[in-house]
Amino acid sequence: MADTPESAEPAASPEAAVGEAHDDGHGRRLARSTAVFSVATGISRVLGLVREMVSAYYFGVTGAINAFTVAIQIPNLVRALLADAALSGAFVPVFSDLLEKGERKRAWRVASTLFWLALLGLGAITAVFILLAPLVLKPFGNPGGNFDLAVSLSRILFPIVVLLGLSGIIVGILNTYEHFAAPALAPVAWNLVIILGLVLGIPRIESADAQLYLYAGVVVLGTLVQLLLPVPWLRGLDGRLTLVLDWRDPAVKRVLTLMLPVTLTIGLINVSAVVDTLFASRLLDPELAPAAIDKAFRLYMLPQGMFSVAVTVVLFPTLSRLAARGDAPGLRRSLDGGIRQIAFLLIPSALVTIVLAEPIVRLVYQRGEFTSADTTVVAQCLQAFSIGLVFNGWMLILTRGFYAVQTNWLPTAVALGVVGLNAVFDALFYRLGIWGIPLANPIRRRMRTTSVTVPTTLTTDVASGMPQMPRR
Repeated sequence: MADTPESAEPAASPEAAVGEAHDDGHGRRLARSTAVFSVATGISRVLGLVREMVSAYYFGVTGAINAFTVAIQIPNLVRALLADAALSGAFVPVFSDLLEKGERKRAWRVASTLFWLALLGLGAITAVFILLAPLVLKPFGNPGGNFDLAVSLSRILFPIVVLLGLSGIIVGILNTYEHFAAPALAPVAWNLVIILGLVLGIPRIESADAQLYLYAGVVVLGTLVQLLLPVPWLRGLDGRLTLVLDWRDPAVKRVLTLMLPVTLTIGLINVSAVVDTLFASRLLDPELAPAAIDKAFRLYMLPQGMFSVAVTVVLFPTLSRLAARGDAPGLRRSLDGGIRQIAFLLIPSALVTIVLAEPIVRLVYQRGEFTSADTTVVAQCLQAFSIGLVFNGWMLILTRGFYAVQTNWLPTAVALGVVGLNAVFDALFYRLGIWGIPLANPIRRRMRTTSVTVPTTLTTDVASGMPQMPRR
């Protein structure tokens, strides 16, 4: 029977049809961006694996390499607290909101101000830490059997803090404009510089200490290349970075205000890593434990970087735009989709890694200075890390959900509590051996993920978790 006028569904309005077409087009672009980012990130991770293979071949996991492993922890912690993802995580929502409001010139003025503030502020902080390096590293005992070497290496590595802070602004701009390929390829260049530096330089150097100085130097050089590579892509956008310091702009203050909880949330993860290294160096074996845990962590991060980081980085600007528009249903759908996608990718990855840990470690690392005994230790650490693989992926995207709605203190409060738990678990589990330190991580991440699952309900009313934004 034909539909009568009363029973027929109303025809879609032209505006609705245009909106649906726009959503479909944006969804396809997002899927392509995710694919491109995943491929580029996959290449970077594979090269990162090659980098670790080269490092393991020349240095193994015993002896002086542990001084390098400890030395890079403090620059990494400062970078996580004040630069890179922390700065980008606070910057992208504010920058996206200004663009959504049509305030393009102001958005770029804010970006420029933050770029120069990062250069000046992080430069000063780097100088202070270079001077205080002996005091900062003192709690780690005698890493690698050579405390002075660890201090010198740390001083060489500290400039990465400034370079990655500036990179965080550039990458944040490009990601907001949905340009993901260049930022994803920058780490590829970083890995290539380090690999080439080690392969070409180490055979020409006899001193073990000098070889580690070369390692630190090529890490800094690679970070500089990582900063400069995406810069040409800024030229094709509708604005540019200029020499301006408009620090009185409320949007600049908003970014700096948002940075505090973002800094604590992301930085506290690295605080936990430093605590792990402190236990490994001070209470276990200073000439084996730090490097063995680090090598296992690198393998653990391979599926993490290829899958969950790719999904999170690509989805974050979309979440920020949806939050700026007040589109709660769209924000909730995007967040739920990201959670499912990460589970689909990481649960099988975790199972494979746990079952095949020893063959994987043997295939990747066991050559040169890396022995079969080292394989056993690193494989045990890898199995312990992998238990928490999917929880870490969920944590990444749920935390970004809070950042998108500019409600950053809840995940920060959870992170503060987890740091204390991390120290307790490390104190309990380190007695099991070196693998006890990685075992504390899955338990911590599981508890933290459970505590930050609120965004799926929070997004039912975006305005309740953020300053009132104009709806479009």
